[in-house]
Amino acid sequence: MKNLLTRPLFQAALLATAAGGVVALSSQHNTLEASSHREAPLIADDPLADNTDLYAFRSPDSPNNDGNASVTIIANYIPLELPQGGPNYNTFGENVRYEIHVKNNPATAGDDITYRFTFTRTNQDPTTFFNIRLGQQNLKTTYTCEKSVGGGAFTTIVTNGVVPPPNIGPRSINGAAGLNQAASYSALMTNAIQTLSDGTKIFCGATDDPFFADLGGIFDLGGIRAPGAARDGLARKNTHAIALQIPVTVLAKAGTPALGATTNILDSNYIIGVWASASRPSTRVLSATGAAPTTSGNYVQVSRIGMPLLNEVINPIGAKDAWNSGTPYAEVAATDDYLSNPELGLYMADNTPVPPAAPKPAGQTYYGEAVQGLGPLRVQSKSLAGQALGGLGGASFAGFDFRNGAAGLSGLAGNAALNGTALAANTYGPYLLRAGKPRSVDILPIFHTGVPNLAPYQLATGKNGNPLAAGKPFINNFLLVGGSASNPGGDMLRLNMAVPPTPRNSANFSSEGLLAAAVLGLTNATYNTTTTVQNIPNMDGFPNGRRLEDDVTRIELQAVGGAVLAAIGLWYDDYTTTSTSPVTTQLGNVLNFNAGITANDTTFKASFPYSQTPWSGTTAQRTALAQRSAGLGLSPNLTVANAYPNPFADRTTLRFELPTKGTMSVVISDVTGRKVATIAKDKAFGAGANELAWTPGRDVAPGQYIATLYNGSTVVQSVRIERH
Repeated sequence: MKNLLTRPLFQAALLATAAGGVVALSSQHNTLEASSHREAPLIADDPLADNTDLYAFRSPDSPNNDGNASVTIIANYIPLELPQGGPNYNTFGENVRYEIHVKNNPATAGDDITYRFTFTRTNQDPTTFFNIRLGQQNLKTTYTCEKSVGGGAFTTIVTNGVVPPPNIGPRSINGAAGLNQAASYSALMTNAIQTLSDGTKIFCGATDDPFFADLGGIFDLGGIRAPGAARDGLARKNTHAIALQIPVTVLAKAGTPALGATTNILDSNYIIGVWASASRPSTRVLSATGAAPTTSGNYVQVSRIGMPLLNEVINPIGAKDAWNSGTPYAEVAATDDYLSNPELGLYMADNTPVPPAAPKPAGQTYYGEAVQGLGPLRVQSKSLAGQALGGLGGASFAGFDFRNGAAGLSGLAGNAALNGTALAANTYGPYLLRAGKPRSVDILPIFHTGVPNLAPYQLATGKNGNPLAAGKPFINNFLLVGGSASNPGGDMLRLNMAVPPTPRNSANFSSEGLLAAAVLGLTNATYNTTTTVQNIPNMDGFPNGRRLEDDVTRIELQAVGGAVLAAIGLWYDDYTTTSTSPVTTQLGNVLNFNAGITANDTTFKASFPYSQTPWSGTTAQRTALAQRSAGLGLSPNLTVANAYPNPFADRTTLRFELPTKGTMSVVISDVTGRKVATIAKDKAFGAGANELAWTPGRDVAPGQYIATLYNGSTVVQSVRIERH
């Protein structure tokens, strides 16, 4: 141990690595639950300080590896906001320090860059119960942003930053009796963006919650519902975002050259770790007269988030509050244990093994039969059994068992066959190969260290059946942050900024992130005929950072189900030496896993801050028509998303979704109600996403318009659009 996890050795390994891979195979879209919404008992009582999600991704509108490349970081707070939740609408809290932390150098202690946000709220007109009236706004919110570099003092970089008002409705935002704003709400968001001298952009305000999940089903003891029966628990709900778009040159560690066209896209110098937190003063005193509480004392951290789902489904409920108060730099050892035997793994194995599964470990109980929704996910129990693996047991080899409590790869510890790999005794073997903790070899590093470019963490492409051999370099986001040799890792969202973004309009773009890239790397002739580094589409996706579109819960659940192991050559139990493809029946079950909700309830913006306009309090609730869907062949899931682009110049596209086919009309009117155009008249539309383009002529002046969707003569939904 003394020679294994010393800081110089880990630094040397980090600098030497250029690519690597822990990935999973996939071809479907799924999700299971929210990333960090109300995930711990104490923070559930303090929603204004509750981290809900964290995203970090290469900005898609700066796609090239050049001086313009940037990274977008979005930290969301306040879970499950009802847009119609007046008269006191959600906003950022006072007496809260919201912080975004960035690590870029494993040789330093603590954060290398920290952005701190504090907010001030003002009641401009205490004589009214309305949030907005006659140009005045109650709970008008502004912010101050401070920045610390290298653990130094905080310096103010923004004062009196604008937080847009809540999107209450058109009378409050645009009406003469409200704020009397001529601009659309989307324009208010754009106008609130601050651009700093170093090129950093900042936005703070409400947005649509970009996540999507059948919360009701999954929290009912894993009752995963089929498509059509599942309901998105985040649909038509908002959150509050702190969004930063930061040049790569600002985020990279000191001395790192600017990105260029010749940069190795898995260069270790460009790896960052990101986490977010919220802190409150230690003492809060309530007033018996109804006056505002007073606060005092040092700030105490009450919430944090790095990798999605860690505190929600990895930590047991008794550990959640303590985890929220800690940092990645002093991660408790118990968290490593939870990752090495994740609870979800208990539901991905059957207590009565079915051939070809191996007998269960002595004293171990599994519950797979009780959670039928996870039935397709059954982790390997005898991977590579009977195969002739030199130095690993030969033809009589019994296989590797990765079910909770089993040996995993720990029986190989010290084996000469591991020399030159990340599992060798003089590198990371003691950390990654733990007896009785089988997922210390895959789930643990994904969450706590990132993945290095060392065998076996590369795609099975080119390994010729030996999972320990070097394969196709695929991901390198290995970044150590722990403060001791025995505890070198900590929970962060790790991103290699050198990987170019996959264009969102590319036919190859997929919400499955690295899962989709793994499929191409293993099966597509463009990529699976060489072991050289290639820019495979979606290598910029989760768990190499996290994009708004990434279906992170499905990726993580498939990883717990063994897909990561399969991707590096530890195939499922039904794979044999005579198999013509690694996509056996068992792997096919994993690839076809579906949980019913496949996308967010609206589109994303094409430019910063990317998160969509928050739902209005007047449009977020289901219409009476949708609630009477039975007679119209519709369902309560009918939605009309914001048009895109919006605002627009010459052309915009309306997107709406129908769970079943229906007959609709779409009419464009101006704000006075005068009909401007009919772009669909009693037209039949199919189930799923539908799009209609509007290209107004020169006789349609710039201004605001309303697109209204009708079923017969009944209004179903409306969306406001604006022409420049």
